[in-house]
Amino acid sequence: MALMSAAASAQSAMTPDMGKLMATAGVVQVEGAGGGGLVPWATITGYGSRDSYGANVHYTYVGTQDYKLASYGVAVGIADRVELSVAKQRFTGSLAPLNNLRIDQDIYGVKVKLAGDIVYDQDTWMPQIAAGVMVKRNNGIGGLGAVTNVKDLGAKSDSGIDYYLAATKLFLDQSLLLNATVRATKANQMGILGFGGDKGDRYQAMLESSVAYLLNRQWVVGAEYRMKPRNLGADNEKDYYDAFVAWFPSKNLSLTLAYVSLGDITIYNLKRQDGVYLSVQAGF
Repeated sequence: MALMSAAASAQSAMTPDMGKLMATAGVVQVEGAGGGGLVPWATITGYGSRDSYGANVHYTYVGTQDYKLASYGVAVGIADRVELSVAKQRFTGSLAPLNNLRIDQDIYGVKVKLAGDIVYDQDTWMPQIAAGVMVKRNNGIGGLGAVTNVKDLGAKSDSGIDYYLAATKLFLDQSLLLNATVRATKANQMGILGFGGDKGDRYQAMLESSVAYLLNRQWVVGAEYRMKPRNLGADNEKDYYDAFVAWFPSKNLSLTLAYVSLGDITIYNLKRQDGVYLSVQAGF
């Protein structure tokens, strides 16, 4: 009987239970981690409970006046405790003389929940807290002639690691979610323009925040803010902002639409880059 019970428990653990409440898993942000569109949250991706697992695939498109960013990848949440993610970003130009510009970046992420639970800790002020890392590798520059590496633009390195600590609190009675994330980073434009530069090559603590309001079980609106370092003389980097609406028709699918402001990108184009963010996520 003990053997049969153990086998049944193992089989149960291998079966996705979709045990989380709708929308409480968040979406996949532009670097592949679970959270909002720009900011990683303390939530673990997928709808698997602490006795199960969940996973998803995503595709995200960001389009501004002069640039486009595509991101796609896979994320897995294990026992609502550990999150593993892999994402690829492709940044391209759309207007001459940067119409042939192409920069690719690979991102590998790990997140671990340290304390708290966004659903079960409703009777305390304790948020869910998680720590994560993003290992980033820039794969070079195409379409700019002799400029083939981010180091040619002044970056100190074409690879780097972001470290972050996130705290997420859900107030179910008020249908309100608040998140604060502190990220230690050297990344220029998330790493698309490399890491470190002529103005600085040390880790800096950047504040990121999100607020989301659940209109009902399927619709969420909110806004995000993300501080950015300024390491490159060739890029007076600006902070990111967005305002989003997310639709969860089921636990297997979500769509996010946002207005996003990325500021100007490099001193060679001083035009403020505002545009649209669209993300599709499918999973369990």
